[in-house]
Amino acid sequence: MRVTEYNVINPSGGKGIYGKVHFKNLAIGVLAIDRQWNTYLVGQYRFPINQYSWEIPEGGGMIGMDPLESAKRELAEETGLVAGSWTTLMEMHLSNSITDERAVIYLARDLEQFESSPEETEKLTVQKLPFEKVYQMVEDGTIMDSISVAAIIKVKLMLADGRIF
Repeated sequence: MRVTEYNVINPSGGKGIYGKVHFKNLAIGVLAIDRQWNTYLVGQYRFPINQYSWEIPEGGGMIGMDPLESAKRELAEETGLVAGSWTTLMEMHLSNSITDERAVIYLARDLEQFESSPEETEKLTVQKLPFEKVYQMVEDGTIMDSISVAAIIKVKLMLADGRIF
């Protein structure tokens, strides 16, 4: 991560300073859904917000590397799942008022369970829940992570209009 300050002229003509946070990696998210429409959440303590957070599997992928390969790695590391089918759900900017960080989010299906291997810096809890329960966790504010919220709502919309079933 790199923070750069810029001397700027704001829209009203006044001088100011603008900070930009640049990330060396692409943010990756994976919403994994099995044949019974269960999904897999990863719980972990998040230092910046001083809270425990329930999220879809997420991580970083090197810019210039195929983001799908990063998604496959993150899903396997965090949950032990390997998917036979992958669909790009969306790309998004995470906080474009202060950072250039971009995310790519995937839907993973046709799942097989293997042993997980989280990084040594991660202490994760994996939870398998029905998709509708996970959607309700977004609705009631239990899930607040932006990548997770976007992915879960996108899949809910795709279900509603028949793009997936």
